[in-house]
Amino acid sequence: MNKEELQALLNEVKDGSVSPEEAMSKIKLMPYDDLGYAKIDTHRGVRQGENEVIYGAGKTKEQIKGIVNHMLSSGVKSVLVTRLSPESADYLKTDIPIFYDSLSQIGIAGEKPEGTNRGNIVIATGGTSDIPVAEEAALTAEYYGNKVSRLYDVGVSGVHRLFDNAELLADARVVVAVAGMEGALASVIGGMVDCPVIAVPTSVGYGANFGGLSALLSMLNSCASGVSVVNIDNGFGAGYLASMINKM
Repeated sequence: MNKEELQALLNEVKDGSVSPEEAMSKIKLMPYDDLGYAKIDTHRGVRQGENEVIYGAGKTKEQIKGIVNHMLSSGVKSVLVTRLSPESADYLKTDIPIFYDSLSQIGIAGEKPEGTNRGNIVIATGGTSDIPVAEEAALTAEYYGNKVSRLYDVGVSGVHRLFDNAELLADARVVVAVAGMEGALASVIGGMVDCPVIAVPTSVGYGANFGGLSALLSMLNSCASGVSVVNIDNGFGAGYLASMINKM
């Protein structure tokens, strides 16, 4: 849909020949911007409520910069970039204002959104080694305007640490349980709370952990009700889903 077609559609809404709902459906299917190496989904925010996110791994720093610059020049105030390497972050910083967290490899180009007190998403980890994935989830949820409480290193090998924070868990709208090894944390939390639990298996563990597969299978087989599971090390997916639930 080009500028003229959009103007014609708006005129049809104005004269009543097309309803606002019909017009919105057409706008949702408006085309993308083709940069050759990337096709930017400019109307994802209209369809899904949030703008497109850049997955940095596998992209060159020049490609990331080109996509970010195009999105910012199109009126997007900030762009979330996941799995952004320190080298690419430094490259972006030469021309673009950017917040970068090296632990989670999350970058926010443009204006960093202000935090809110909307709901409460609790991000819990089994161990300290799970924090990078947990921070990816936490910073993603905060980017989308959610209140986040961090509860780190409360795994089942010292489960009293988790029970000492039962009140915080009870007040959560959503809990994101991040754990490697055998992944038991999600089931324990699932049996304690009355809100959705999003389980994130991590690749933390010894050889038979199989790069997070053992935690993934344990979480998929959780006996606790209300536990859903995202992919191994997918902190972004968990943070995004938690935000959607929290905003309902």
